[in-house]
Amino acid sequence: MRARRPGRTPVEVRAGLFTNTFRPERPAHPEGCMMTAPSRRRFVAGTFTASAAAGLAAAGIAPASAAPAAGAREAEAPWITPDDPRYADLAVRGSNKRFAAHPDAFRPVTTTAQVVQAVGDAVRSGKRIAVRSGGHCYENVVGDPAVRLVVDLGGMNAVSYDPKMRAFMIEAGAQLTDVYKKLYYGWGVTLPGGASATVGFGGHIAGGGYGALSRAFGLAADHLYAVEVVVVDREGRARAVVATREASDPRRELWWAHTGGGGGNFGVVTRYWFRSPGAVGSDPARLLPRPPSGILSNAVIFPREGMDKAAFRRLLRNHGEWHERNSAADSPYAGLYGGLVLLGRLKENDPGQSAVSFTHMDADRPEAARLLADYAAALTEGVPVTPYVTDVLNEPWLTATLTLADSQDTDKGRQKIKSAYLRRAWSGAQADALHTHLNSTDHSYQAASVSLQSFGGRVNSLGTSATASAHRDAILNVIFMNTWQDAAGDAENIGWLRRTYRDVFASTGGVPVPGRSGDGCYINYPDIDMADPEWNTSGVPWHRLYYKDNYPRLQRAKAVWDPRNVFRHALAIRPA
Repeated sequence: MRARRPGRTPVEVRAGLFTNTFRPERPAHPEGCMMTAPSRRRFVAGTFTASAAAGLAAAGIAPASAAPAAGAREAEAPWITPDDPRYADLAVRGSNKRFAAHPDAFRPVTTTAQVVQAVGDAVRSGKRIAVRSGGHCYENVVGDPAVRLVVDLGGMNAVSYDPKMRAFMIEAGAQLTDVYKKLYYGWGVTLPGGASATVGFGGHIAGGGYGALSRAFGLAADHLYAVEVVVVDREGRARAVVATREASDPRRELWWAHTGGGGGNFGVVTRYWFRSPGAVGSDPARLLPRPPSGILSNAVIFPREGMDKAAFRRLLRNHGEWHERNSAADSPYAGLYGGLVLLGRLKENDPGQSAVSFTHMDADRPEAARLLADYAAALTEGVPVTPYVTDVLNEPWLTATLTLADSQDTDKGRQKIKSAYLRRAWSGAQADALHTHLNSTDHSYQAASVSLQSFGGRVNSLGTSATASAHRDAILNVIFMNTWQDAAGDAENIGWLRRTYRDVFASTGGVPVPGRSGDGCYINYPDIDMADPEWNTSGVPWHRLYYKDNYPRLQRAKAVWDPRNVFRHALAIRPA
């Protein structure tokens, strides 16, 4: 199976996610009453100046106090209006350069009290509000012209152990790899969240959150014990509440809604607390999963030459059927996470790669090296092209995790993303549609890919209503992504991605309708096309694709906790 090694090292590969001895050039995807004490933050609360007050008055915004008492000034988050030089930086803070935010003001907050105040100011002023943590949203939620106030949580990034809660407290603006480092170096534990370094916890957890350890430990939200949310009551009063998973908690449905109900639906998440279900005692080192001591990783690189439709079909069938056989929670392969990244042709007669398979394997598992080799053999069996198989690396868990994270978000630009859960391998017709579009040259995209990510395992050990994350019988999560740089190419590049997705799911109305083969979409990769009858001709509403049978329950939670529908966007949960 192993081909001769090329003379050039390290091998350079256009890939979406981690590869161990080569440099990726593109990402595979890939995109809310206890008060916190002020701590060292990226943003520092400023004073409310006379010039800012004048700018807000012109915009029709009524702050809580235009001239707060001296003792209260430091407690109020800054009002950063267009005449402030900081405004331009905040306007473009985010990974998708298709969108920029231009509200009347930004509120960079550092405490829960500041969030309560900022939300209250927005409601009193009648101004549409949006919230941003990591800035990885793939649709125009924050930049929507209707949004006039943006609460920026980037400065709320603390991670600590809370002995009263017997849980780890993580603020909503903390970014994934910063959290992983603090949890691991401090207590030897982790959460099975995503791989992208700069994704914020605020939106990631609210949508469920999955990553390289999810087949072994479930979704990140499966370990959520409590959440602090700033909500608005029927009278328009903003307040912070804490909801836990305790059966006796009258706010439990608010906790449940944040285990997969998506961000920006119920209020502003300020803090999360994490403790694994069933964890006992007060030793922090025993309250969350302990990651493996090491990771075995390698990659299989498939050239474009010779990868015709028949070869492509066989590769996708091998990959999908392997996951059908090996995605049970008790499988010896529950410690394996991988991705098959299918690469678009960059130009006519592109001699590069057609696909890259990357793999992470728990090195502590019995016979881990053999399992990894068997996986590579199963993937390449019968595929009539000669792949290049990299050497296997054995690295400490955190080192491998940070390497994977560093390969994310390497290609900034204008982006469009779509997602799908699969319950079975793709059909031959679906593979043919993918092959056609990935090899077409009637477009100008620079970084197009379709990435099939390992799913299932421990994720599927819970029922579909145990949390708001309803996709509990899928084996793969698929990410369709395109990145380009020039705004003039928007129509062409978005159109290519839309046509590709539509044709892959042509037999079910252009979308992955939950059923025998498909299982809907991932809300953390929001796509407004799911609510557009031009691109979703299935007759299945967008909310069933994202939430399945959990949507009515989420609607009831919305009616209780956001009765005025303050927190809304294009794919927001509608009140019951």
